[in-house]
Amino acid sequence: MQFRQQALAKLQSPEELDLPVRFARPQGWLVLSVTVIAMAAASVWAVTGSVASTVNAPAILTYGQGSYVLQSPVAGQVTAVLAKEGERLPAGSPVLKVRTERGDTVVRTLDAGRVTALAASVGQIISTGANVAAVEKVARAKAPLYATVYVPAENAAGIPAHASVDLTVQSVPSQEYGVLHGEVKSVDRSAQSAQRIAAFLGDSRLGEQFTEEGRPVAVTVELKRSSATESGYEWSSADGPPFRLTSMTLATGSIRLADRRPVDWLLP
Repeated sequence: MQFRQQALAKLQSPEELDLPVRFARPQGWLVLSVTVIAMAAASVWAVTGSVASTVNAPAILTYGQGSYVLQSPVAGQVTAVLAKEGERLPAGSPVLKVRTERGDTVVRTLDAGRVTALAASVGQIISTGANVAAVEKVARAKAPLYATVYVPAENAAGIPAHASVDLTVQSVPSQEYGVLHGEVKSVDRSAQSAQRIAAFLGDSRLGEQFTEEGRPVAVTVELKRSSATESGYEWSSADGPPFRLTSMTLATGSIRLADRRPVDWLLP
């Protein structure tokens, strides 16, 4: 009898149209509103926003024209070393004196620069074409330093002109003095071999070191100057290190790549 009464009640109001309908609780409306706002904000950011990324790569501080390896034009015995490491010499300056079968020959610099390494000593027997010195091409005592960053070739296309660069210099404690600031001056779009890097830096070991993970692209970075620091360059700290920088100092460069829109990452 009870079940029959329940059935008759449902037949009288099958859809319960006489009862008020509750679509959602206030808490549900709140969650829905937050979700809609978040989705709208994400959509706007995906279209108008950008994603910044950087590439880190080994670098070295040099003068803009690089270095060259001085080779002996003759074979014989070295009788005198006429230059010193660190000495700045004009073009055509004597470096070595070599005794040959036809008499003494003086080996001279090809371009003005600073002698960074001497590979010959008095009494040594050398052959024609032997490497006797490395000379960095710098004619002026106050010539500005540049940084050459050897970036993986696959990242070169994403480096914009005048991109900002932070350089962590090996000889400078970054926790105390910060990083060196610069901006991209030029990007060499051709990949560099170990031989080409060695010819530019005057050091075959560096050529091998910078190509351990493949042939990189050379990015020339102009260092930002500052008259307020001892080094003469701008640092992330106020004063920077209390000494001047020298060329052929190793560093790590962090280059900001061109900004990419998030939608480029989200779309297949």
